[in-house]
Amino acid sequence: MKEKLEFCLNKKRVFTLFFMFGVISLWAQKVTIPIATNSNMILLQTDDNNRLMTVYFGKPLANTGEYLAVSGAYNFKDENAGIYNGTYTPAGTWNLSEPAIQVKHADGNPSLELKYVSHKTEKFDANSSITSIVLKDPVYPFEVTLFYKIWAKENVIEQWTEIKHNEKKAVLLQKFASANLYFTNKDFYLTSFQGQYLKEMQPIESKLLQGIRTVDSKLGTRAMLLQNPNFILSFGKPASDTDGTVMLGQLAWSSNFKLDFEIDSSKNLRLIAGVNPYASEYLLPANQVFKTPSLIYALSNNGTGEASRNLHDWARKYRVLDGEGERLTLLNNWEATYFDFDENKISSLFKDAKDIGVDMFLLDDGWFGNKYPRNDDKAGLGDWKENAKKLPHGLGYLVKEAKKEGIKFGIWIEPEMVNPKSELYEKHLDWVIRQPERPEVYYRNQLVLDLSNPEVQDFVFGIVDDLFVKNPELAFIKWDCNAVIYNAYSAYLNKKGIPQSNLYVDYIRGLYKVLERIRAKYPKVPMMLCSGGGGRGDYEMLKYFTEFWPSDDTEPIERIFMQWDYSYFFPSITTDNHVTDWGKQPLKFRVDVASMGKLGFDIVVSHLNDKDKLFCKEAIKNYDSFKDVVWHGDLYRLVNPHENDIASLMYVDKDKGKAVVFNYLVNNRFMMTATALPVVLKGLDPNKKYAVKELNIYPGASSKMPSENIFSGDFLMKVGINPNVNLYRTSVVLEITEVK
Repeated sequence: MKEKLEFCLNKKRVFTLFFMFGVISLWAQKVTIPIATNSNMILLQTDDNNRLMTVYFGKPLANTGEYLAVSGAYNFKDENAGIYNGTYTPAGTWNLSEPAIQVKHADGNPSLELKYVSHKTEKFDANSSITSIVLKDPVYPFEVTLFYKIWAKENVIEQWTEIKHNEKKAVLLQKFASANLYFTNKDFYLTSFQGQYLKEMQPIESKLLQGIRTVDSKLGTRAMLLQNPNFILSFGKPASDTDGTVMLGQLAWSSNFKLDFEIDSSKNLRLIAGVNPYASEYLLPANQVFKTPSLIYALSNNGTGEASRNLHDWARKYRVLDGEGERLTLLNNWEATYFDFDENKISSLFKDAKDIGVDMFLLDDGWFGNKYPRNDDKAGLGDWKENAKKLPHGLGYLVKEAKKEGIKFGIWIEPEMVNPKSELYEKHLDWVIRQPERPEVYYRNQLVLDLSNPEVQDFVFGIVDDLFVKNPELAFIKWDCNAVIYNAYSAYLNKKGIPQSNLYVDYIRGLYKVLERIRAKYPKVPMMLCSGGGGRGDYEMLKYFTEFWPSDDTEPIERIFMQWDYSYFFPSITTDNHVTDWGKQPLKFRVDVASMGKLGFDIVVSHLNDKDKLFCKEAIKNYDSFKDVVWHGDLYRLVNPHENDIASLMYVDKDKGKAVVFNYLVNNRFMMTATALPVVLKGLDPNKKYAVKELNIYPGASSKMPSENIFSGDFLMKVGINPNVNLYRTSVVLEITEVK
């Protein structure tokens, strides 16, 4: 027995020594991991301590055998100089810079170390692959897996992290970033997008200086109201549409986000992006996986134009729901009726929709609530039954009446919210996010429902499901979200003994669960994402929605600027643009601006004069002839309205056989504005011949295009063509068609 025991002990010692020598051998051999697209590469490499570091960002290297030599070209070891190039830096051990991850272990220890263990790359097809890298703490049973999904042709990378552990009790995640990028280029310029209601997507470009520049949101819902998870990072010089190395990035997360851009003492940049840790420490039980949202970024060595076209291609093909499909033009009743309508008034508008030639009528807010009728925004929200006085025959009657007129019918809902003056609030106060010991704080007279609660998830799913079960021919959903979260507190989490700090994360995860259920049952119904205007617009939500509403500001001059800046990140097929009565611009100008995306109308058609009505009919016919180019073609930003008196944008189909160019006067202070210079076009074939034709000419007006309207692509892309935009021709739409 004694000999057997000694044999076992010796065997265990040998195994331990073998394991230690194996680890030492692994550490001695540096591991290099390329994350490469066709045009750019991030190179990761283990150091002498087996920590994973970022050693290179730039164009791909032709000789893979030289990967190991890269780290020798840089000095990453001067800790006194503040150089920390960790790929996912932990807190509480060797790293003293801003961490990507910070935890408190089950025993209360706040330290974390992450060592490289393994990696693998799985190739899906010739264009896409995913690399996963496992990092583990050598002391605690805690691990992090980094994921990099690449689309080589589009030069797009999607990056996220999965965290799990096998400790005896739950671990508190205090920070859990999606990505931790490191760049050694010496000058960095950041364009972030700030705003407020009716002033969304306002660009601010600045050179990053030593210290941390933070872009974040703490609003819970409607997260993009004040700051934006989209950004442009340019290397070496300010961003340009035609040259330079740039990154267009977005954190695909619909709640609180945080982007940290830190310039260290050696002028290097660390970018940490993820869920905002504000009030969001997350208690993670053993053997559960915490998946962070994705950081999505497009890279280009030829400026923001190429990067955005690549991002658009990626989004349409791989991310946006039905991104390569069609969209419905519509007439909305909101600005025609607001809350004051009945079924006769609504059904009378169907003829207007049919008359001007749109595909669908959309019934907006105000159709529901009985005990507390939805006659304004102070009551009824949450009680999703047709108002018996307004719609005595229900929604089904309106769906059928619309069909008789030859148009489709869509509906507005705001299922995540509740008015205190509602039956839902009276019956299910425990479903509402509110501090029980504090006065309620309202945003637009409403509160947010607690989607961390599975019962609330069932309720919200049931709203949509009930609409389709009762009205199977319902063609469209406009999903609104107007409130932010005040007094963050969940009665459900409290009842379950789950920390309140889980709420912000669990709320959005609950929303995603609802949307997954909706899409499992109703995979193809178009849905529009709205949030008091541009409060939401991210590539996680756009897995479930076909489009989004950029802003409630529909004044056409302002929309030109907003749509210009949204265009860096989103293809036109995703942006809803409506013609309204906002602003002093003529109807033609408003229609032309709204045609640069998914066209809709929010006007009283019966109030149009004969010429305006005729123009709308012809403009919608023209739109139907070129909408495929706008939705699926390549976008070229020609003349920047932020820098010039005019704006000019161009969409070109993939075969370079057809294009449409939109030109607008955005500064009317000078009588002779923009009459002297041509606009140089892009994206055409220099060897093809093209006919130039003006579209959307107002009745009684004439085109100013030259009678000799056949030009080579070479001429149009070198000399250009003058759209003759001036005070009397404030918007000009040109169709460019190949002549064979």
